[in-house]
Amino acid sequence: MRNRRLIAVLPLLLLASGAQAPSARQPADAPFAVEYYYKIQWGHFAEWMELYRKNHYPVLVRQMEQGRILDMYAATPVNHAGEASRWDFRFTIVYRSAADAYDRTVDTNAIIGALYPDRATFDREEQRRFQLLVEHMDVPIVRDDLTAWRKTPPGR
Repeated sequence: MRNRRLIAVLPLLLLASGAQAPSARQPADAPFAVEYYYKIQWGHFAEWMELYRKNHYPVLVRQMEQGRILDMYAATPVNHAGEASRWDFRFTIVYRSAADAYDRTVDTNAIIGALYPDRATFDREEQRRFQLLVEHMDVPIVRDDLTAWRKTPPGR
């Protein structure tokens, strides 16, 4: 019972102590990164990846050309993990700012319309891509500059 009370009070103590969320460590107009993790049904990674590259990636490239996205990169794990922690594909997008990352006024329909005149096929293929997903997770991150760490070794 005592542990439950401590767990319930701990977040309040952190707030009272002035602890900040990672995103509070950077200016509002600083580049903002989000890692998108995808867990795909066993045996369907190639199909999912083909649909991602064909339909979703070009939309992101167009947003990069428009300046909303500064950088993008992908990663796949070398070894496999247990089912609970398994992910198959990670795509990181560095937006111009956090505001750009969460801007709901961005008209992706205009981009999709320009890139894919056959909207019915695009929608069907995107539906299939999402059917192949087991799980999808978005993780906003703050990339720390470790330059200061190299200049001042621990314990000095």
